[in-house]
Amino acid sequence: METVLQLLDELEEILDNSRAVPFSNKVSVDKEEIYDIIGEIRLKLPNELKQSKWVIEERNKILIDAQKEADEIVKNAEVRMSRMVDESEVTRQAYEQAALIIESAKKTSKEMRLGAMEYAEGILASAESKLRELKNVVYNESIKTDDYFSETLNVLAENIQELKMGK
Repeated sequence: METVLQLLDELEEILDNSRAVPFSNKVSVDKEEIYDIIGEIRLKLPNELKQSKWVIEERNKILIDAQKEADEIVKNAEVRMSRMVDESEVTRQAYEQAALIIESAKKTSKEMRLGAMEYAEGILASAESKLRELKNVVYNESIKTDDYFSETLNVLAENIQELKMGK
């Protein structure tokens, strides 16, 4: 089984050994032979390379627990893939596994978002409760202050009245 690198080496060898076109740096090659090698290279490239950009971007958004779960899924997928190397449905199953990983990542993301919203709601409810308590304390203290000033004004009025009568 040839690897992609071996196929690329084969392409280079074909170019190196091809007939040169006079008075140029161009060469004459067998078009079908080149297309056959390119086709083999395409078949050899793993489908995961096409999806790797998306997987890398999403990986950074998942919490540590989700990463552990993904590692376990990948480990299980690798074990399953090693058992299926000789089977013709490896590619189909790889797509199914990728779909499961994507679905799991979406579910985990949704759960994290809902958890964050519940946490924020709890913090806001707690702040509202404490603010209401503070408002009640301030209100009660203002009533006490008002009563104190009223009482003091009454005492002053009585003292003024006594002074006027004592004259």
